[in-house]
Amino acid sequence: MKRFPASILMLLAFAAGCTVGPRYSRPAAPAPAPDAWKTQPPWEQAAPKDAIPKGNWWQVFHDSTLDSYEQQLLQANQSLVAARDRLSQARSLARVASAGFFPQLSTDPSALRERGSGNRPLNGATSSVSGGSSPAVPPYTQNVFTLPFALSYEVDLFGRVRRNLEAANASLQSTAADLGNVQLVLTAELAADYFTLRELDAEYQVVEESVGYERKGLELVQRRHQGGIASGLEVAQQATVLDSTISQAALVQESRAQYEHAIAVLVGQPAPSFSVAVAPLKATPPAIPLGVPSEVLERRPDIATLEREIAYENAQVGLARAAFYPHITLSGAGGWQSTDVTSLLNAPSLFWSLGADALQPILQGGRNRANLAATRAAYDQAVANYRQSVLTAFQEVEDGISNLSTLSKALSTQGAAVEDARRALEIANNRYVGGVTNYLDVITAQTTLLSSERLETQLLGQQMVSSVYLVKALGGGWDPNLTLNEQVRPQPGQILQP
Repeated sequence: MKRFPASILMLLAFAAGCTVGPRYSRPAAPAPAPDAWKTQPPWEQAAPKDAIPKGNWWQVFHDSTLDSYEQQLLQANQSLVAARDRLSQARSLARVASAGFFPQLSTDPSALRERGSGNRPLNGATSSVSGGSSPAVPPYTQNVFTLPFALSYEVDLFGRVRRNLEAANASLQSTAADLGNVQLVLTAELAADYFTLRELDAEYQVVEESVGYERKGLELVQRRHQGGIASGLEVAQQATVLDSTISQAALVQESRAQYEHAIAVLVGQPAPSFSVAVAPLKATPPAIPLGVPSEVLERRPDIATLEREIAYENAQVGLARAAFYPHITLSGAGGWQSTDVTSLLNAPSLFWSLGADALQPILQGGRNRANLAATRAAYDQAVANYRQSVLTAFQEVEDGISNLSTLSKALSTQGAAVEDARRALEIANNRYVGGVTNYLDVITAQTTLLSSERLETQLLGQQMVSSVYLVKALGGGWDPNLTLNEQVRPQPGQILQP
């Protein structure tokens, strides 16, 4: 066997450490505000040691029922199950890419029985004697048994194999971050639906209380009408108000049913057999640790997903660059071949060959150049998407803080408005009973009180939902280390795996 010169072996070893194409570095993101958010929260900020619980971020609301539903979602939500399956698929694809670091060995045993023609050509001679009546060579029948092996190994001179694994790992980490984002979106949607449902419970309670005192009002007017004090118009007006309020109660119940069905889907339960016990909302939004704006870049899984997509596209640029360089493959073949199976593994039956193949693109009709331009454009697109997501993240946090600030002020003034409406209704009732005014003032006061109480309840519900979405905008309790730990590396044991 002829040995390769030492200089060639040294050259191959040196070249195997080269990787063409750009090295990856995270692109610059839009600069955030210095160290504080533009809008300050309406509550006392949490202590620096406090943080959103890792993973179980909804625990900041201290609602055991919500905690129970969130755990059901983590176990049974089918969208989340699908996202976990996508992560498993990405892990397997990354392991596929790591197989390129190892030699590929295959075998193709065969057994053949064949008959050779007696009129076959032989060294250019005619196939028959002078009269052509008898064969030039005798026919034959024989067996051929072959046990071959083929070995090939790509010398990764210009980093094609390494870039391929780099791309696969970036895709794996992007999928891991996407799983975190899917979980965050679903758990936030569940919490928002839950607090909206609780708000509707409280709103229904308000409407039902209104129905109660409007029924009493109708009884009063009817008695006065029977006594000849009130007119039939006043009775009809009060009955109209009562019927309208009963209709509002039915609509509130319908809205509640819709949110109950939505929660059923989120926790993986059939809507017909799922129910949420009535419990009017009695909560206040917790103090949420905001941190500084720059921390949002590390907290949000959707930003991490797009950043890993940039790393993937960067690896694709490297692969496109590697296509301009030689593709070198070392190969070997060997095995045993014999016409008799009993002598198949004898030494004379052995055959082998060694070789190397260097494929160098020369003229490709511009294919490689166009592919490189396409990968660079895809990289630039991924960078733009990443920067846009950063801007959107800052906007969502500022929106959340602003919403809570506005709702806090509105809820404070609306509480005073409810008290004023109650006092106005009491005065209107007294004036009507005393014969000072007509019943229209009472109806107006009833309608105003109901509207004020419903609005107060709705503002509280919006406040809780806005708190949920602020936590979501901050990334929930997502842990970026879960993404960074998702990485496949070639393992020595793979060399013996099929």
